[in-house]
Amino acid sequence: MRHLRIPVVMVVLVLLVAACGGAAQTGGTIDEIGEGEGELNLVIWAGYAERGEVDPAFDWVTPFEDETGCEVNTTNMTDSNNGVSLIQSGEYDGISASGDATTRLIASELVAPINTDVFENYDGVFDGLKDLPHNTVDGVNYGVPHGRGPNLLAWNTEEITEAPTSWDIIWENGADYAGDISIYDSSIFIADAALHLMNSQPDLGITNPYQLNQEQFDAAIAVLEELDANDPLYWGTFSDQVSSYGAGDVVVGTTWQFQVNLLQGEDAPIEATLPEEGSTGWSDTWMMAADAAHPNCMLMWMDHMMSPEANGQATVWFGEAPTSQAACDYAETLSEGHCDLTHATDEAYYDRIWYWSTPQEDCADDDDATTCVTQDDWVQAWTSLRGG
Repeated sequence: MRHLRIPVVMVVLVLLVAACGGAAQTGGTIDEIGEGEGELNLVIWAGYAERGEVDPAFDWVTPFEDETGCEVNTTNMTDSNNGVSLIQSGEYDGISASGDATTRLIASELVAPINTDVFENYDGVFDGLKDLPHNTVDGVNYGVPHGRGPNLLAWNTEEITEAPTSWDIIWENGADYAGDISIYDSSIFIADAALHLMNSQPDLGITNPYQLNQEQFDAAIAVLEELDANDPLYWGTFSDQVSSYGAGDVVVGTTWQFQVNLLQGEDAPIEATLPEEGSTGWSDTWMMAADAAHPNCMLMWMDHMMSPEANGQATVWFGEAPTSQAACDYAETLSEGHCDLTHATDEAYYDRIWYWSTPQEDCADDDDATTCVTQDDWVQAWTSLRGG
């Protein structure tokens, strides 16, 4: 990320010091967590802050509030674009950001650098989840991991009796399921089309589904227009998709393990798989807003979400991979085989996953001769595709 510039902004640092309630700070990061401020306002993916209201067995918010005195308030984002907008409002202390948001948040100086030494639970995090390009710049961390997982292919087993193994079922064979396809309603889905083209049209030379030159991008949009002609049902929230599968309105499409778990819990005839081509996916990061009004509560929350109990619960609930062996061990007490199901320690499995990432004009590489289509262009193209 050659053009990612993170200058020291003295005004932000002064505000952080003032808000820290005596927390020690050097070099732009907080070196010691101080007393909690009594409140915490978060932007989250739905399901990332449960307090037992849906299932009493899954409550990692109440213990945090009881221990810290920080009352947790949450706002669900619909996609990463929405999450970035919410953080820009200045009303929140932090966010559970995917890779297609983290780079934007860092480059825009909307999130604070983090000293991971202040956390009791960071040492136990799997090495494969530390210091990743989507949340670390020049050795400086801008958050801590929450969990990771792939975008899966789901299908109704009563309507599709032979388990599909390829994404071709929604692309080349999409006309066979016209009106019955479920598609994520976000510009990041353009990357799914690009990933398909990496396999079906190698002459295009796509090497990264998020960093596309104009020819590659146009080809991805053309594929999406063909898909759109098959009248898919676009889902913006997990509940939208659960309802449409449950009602029989769709029979195949892209999904998260979270929806699969909910549907199977209701005895819906739904299965899901990681297709042979691999998939897009996410590796999420808890990040603190640069102007957080409650920085100590936010840092406490970040440490809490790496604890075995909280991370084990959260990743079982959402259907994603825990971030440490201790969290895996706790998760097994809730759902036997969970870490095997989510391939928590299988780095070869995650080598097949293209984590959501921000499209960048410089293609996120050091080749000055290459120009890629930007995030704004992705959003504009998706809006046009969706008739906005």
